[in-house]
Amino acid sequence: MNAAPADQIRLLDVQALDVRLQQLAHKRRSLPEHAEIESLTKDLTQLRDLLVAAQTEESDCGREQTKAEQDVDQVRQRATRDQQRLDSGAVSSPKDLENLQREIVSLAKRQGDLEEIVLEVMERRESAQERLAELNERVASVQAKTDDATARRDAAEGELAAEEASVEKERELVAGTVPADLLKLYEKLRVQQGGVGAARLYQRKCEGCHIELNITEVNEVRAAAKDEVLRCENCRRILVRTSESGL
Repeated sequence: MNAAPADQIRLLDVQALDVRLQQLAHKRRSLPEHAEIESLTKDLTQLRDLLVAAQTEESDCGREQTKAEQDVDQVRQRATRDQQRLDSGAVSSPKDLENLQREIVSLAKRQGDLEEIVLEVMERRESAQERLAELNERVASVQAKTDDATARRDAAEGELAAEEASVEKERELVAGTVPADLLKLYEKLRVQQGGVGAARLYQRKCEGCHIELNITEVNEVRAAAKDEVLRCENCRRILVRTSESGL
């Protein structure tokens, strides 16, 4: 294949722009905010799981407290009715009086036991509410950090996207000046060779594989026509000669 030396030089410009696009894509993927957001999201998920558990515990304690208080109220009402019967003198039988007094004493003990249960449940509920408040604060804090990191990532990606668009436009313009057959070969090699399809020959060294040409190869390059499209014997990339090739 033959191509004017100037066209081959422009191919190096296309390669430089492709390398820049690769760098920008890598930079976009490697933004520190990605790892930060991932870590914060994991923390947020764990905290929200704990928050759900704390909400469930607080709700369970609330129902338990309501039930215990209702039990206390029922016992209290029954004790009040018994005491009113006793005070009214409506019960005259000694045996019935003894049973009524015994029930009042039993109800008082039962009420005391139930009130202890209410206090114990209230303490557990208060502890659950404190835990709930703490977790809500932590979730809000981590969410704020996540929002901040997301905003920073989006801003950085926006800047990179704008630069990529500019480079892609420039690349399109420069590539449009390169002969179609030469550009086609370059694109094929670029895919095969990890993104580098053309390399400069600098001081007798291929800048694609960084291997210096031996004397036989140097002589072959010297003897080649200026418009001949050369290939590196080692990496097979297009080898572009310049004034700095050391020939």
